[in-house]
Amino acid sequence: MVKILFVCLGNICRSTMAEYVMKYLVKEQGLEKHFQIDSAGTSDEETGNPVHHGTRHRLQQAGIPCGGHRARQMTAADYDRFDLLIGMEEANLRAMRRITGGDPAGKIHKLLEYTPHSRDIADPWYTGDFDATFDDVWEGCQDLLAWCLEHK
Repeated sequence: MVKILFVCLGNICRSTMAEYVMKYLVKEQGLEKHFQIDSAGTSDEETGNPVHHGTRHRLQQAGIPCGGHRARQMTAADYDRFDLLIGMEEANLRAMRRITGGDPAGKIHKLLEYTPHSRDIADPWYTGDFDATFDDVWEGCQDLLAWCLEHK
């Protein structure tokens, strides 16, 4: 089983979008029993809050349900619980390493590292562009899933 934790700042926009896109892609291929997928934020600012309405709306447009998610903060224990901890931008990766005390097993990566262009995924909380974020998350999750199927 491959255990993936998607991480952004607050766990209401990008990481939640990635969690539900990945669950959707995994389900489409009938691989649910081979993956455990969750999300968290590096900050506690949004803890307990639901999926951002912009993220929820964009996922609904794509036919992807996002359930009763409540934001949570990443913990050091998540490092041992997950095989891959996938951040959305460099700032997330720095915060993740701070929370976990480093990355000795090389589990922390940026989502778009699995695509031909390893850049940050813009935070739609600030940009308001949930379509661009969705496109990046969709591509990143497709390529991450392909990587997992090849390497795990």
